[in-house]
Amino acid sequence: MNSYIEASDFFKGNDPEKLAEEYKTPLYVYSEDIIREHMATVAKVITKYDYTANYSVKANTNIEILKLALGEGINCDAMSEGELRMLLKAGFPSERIFFVPNNVGDEELEFAIDNGIVTSLDSLSQLEKYGRLAASKNAGYECAVRINPGVGAGHSEKVITGGKKTKFGIAEEDIPKIYDILDKYGLKLVGINQHIGSQFLDPKPYLDAVENLLRIARGFKGLKFIDFGGGYGIPYHKLDDEAVYPMEDFKARLIPILDAFVADYGYAPLFKSEPGRFCVAEGGVILGRVHAVKENAGRRYAGTDVGMNVLIRPAMYDSYHDVEIIRDGRVVLREDMSEITVTGPICESGDILAKERMLPKIQEDDLVCVLDAGAYGYSMASAYNSRLRPAEIMICHDGSVKLIRRRETYEDLMSLF
Repeated sequence: MNSYIEASDFFKGNDPEKLAEEYKTPLYVYSEDIIREHMATVAKVITKYDYTANYSVKANTNIEILKLALGEGINCDAMSEGELRMLLKAGFPSERIFFVPNNVGDEELEFAIDNGIVTSLDSLSQLEKYGRLAASKNAGYECAVRINPGVGAGHSEKVITGGKKTKFGIAEEDIPKIYDILDKYGLKLVGINQHIGSQFLDPKPYLDAVENLLRIARGFKGLKFIDFGGGYGIPYHKLDDEAVYPMEDFKARLIPILDAFVADYGYAPLFKSEPGRFCVAEGGVILGRVHAVKENAGRRYAGTDVGMNVLIRPAMYDSYHDVEIIRDGRVVLREDMSEITVTGPICESGDILAKERMLPKIQEDDLVCVLDAGAYGYSMASAYNSRLRPAEIMICHDGSVKLIRRRETYEDLMSLF
């Protein structure tokens, strides 16, 4: 693929140079059409049985994007009280929110209880805490538990969320202790969930995890739902024609697994999944400005304003993001390419956006367009080096441009002192 932003008509006729001038760089830009398309896809992963896709909002918590999820009929997972508040602000009713926290205090659990939001407890300790809080309110509450299935997988050790070397979930051998705590506080267990990791382009690890969780689920009686977690990947190397996630093949292989479980269990509980990245990653890009081009010891560098404060994934996970070059509002063709390292403005040696990448010749004042930045981009951004968080804009279905989060100001930085 020579250009993703051209092939997808990402900007829908809007000049990226004019957007950069109006909203300043760095700038997050989202495509309503692409995000809606991906959300609609995950909403139909299972059609034979009752099913809901729960968008994992930690991927991107912008309220306008949450409203897209609401409109597409998918539910949401939240990891914190802040995310719960974002969802309620976006208009989600409590019954369409699933709280899946990890190591939280009384206040966050009480917020979920008071708002009637079903919560999954990540450890025996957290289940005990939840039970104590529920009992103090003189009522029994429905809850779920997160099971550690004993296996994990993912594109980086830092995103593997299952197995024997992770902090997440209750071990299978501790399941009998779950019932002791439920009985102690009069809690009713209505669901189990898992998450083994993310960014799978091969469906096999996910399918194996589904089979394993369903094996464990056979030991639980009366479940209302079973949540398989997230993990569907997206092609971060799309300019090199990396294949997309084979969703239709995955669905065809998943149904027989569910059929066998339902036959054994006697009925079909609600099945859930937790897509995050798949919903929003490809629907977001970052526009940044090239402020310097230099050569050090025979190596070429392009210095931009897209630092690790704006997109932490390359520094944190060694993640790869395709980069396109825009000059005078047009994509520079991937011809006459040479090796260059694209960096940010942060005073860290690890502030590298694209290392030793073959790219068209970059000039000062060019725009870099960082692809697949809609997930774990702004939601992980910071004010490191006291730099301002960027604005976020949405290219709407009709081609209009909507500011969905203003650029931070220096007054914002000072306001908490």
